[in-house]
Amino acid sequence: MPQRIIVGTDGSDNSVAALRWALEEARLRAAVVDVVYTWEYPPVIDPLGVSMLPSADDMNASAERLLKEVIRKVDFMGAVVTTRVVRGAPATALIAAAKGADLLVIGRRGHGGFMGLLLGSVAQQVTHHAPCPVVLVPA
Repeated sequence: MPQRIIVGTDGSDNSVAALRWALEEARLRAAVVDVVYTWEYPPVIDPLGVSMLPSADDMNASAERLLKEVIRKVDFMGAVVTTRVVRGAPATALIAAAKGADLLVIGRRGHGGFMGLLLGSVAQQVTHHAPCPVVLVPA
């Protein structure tokens, strides 16, 4: 059975660099790469109780489009690649996706705020709770 490498992406330069790194590693290990793009509704406080958020179907379709854009940016290097969109908090979804995986690869920083931080909040959570080894890739 081939090894399985999970890669989290959010479309940021760091996550594309992580995907490229994972594809090269997959080539060396003859591993399968599973690219995971997560989305969640942003926290919204609406004093009127009426939300203008898009539907879950619209959010999922948008995430699928963004994932396809990321995939178009890389050379698969002959690796077997699967993709999936997951609704949920990025760290939680990636930790769940990594169950049974041999490696989890993410960018050191993503699209989150507080650009001055050296390590993103998703990276911090994943490195502490992932069920497999984690590689953090800088852009």
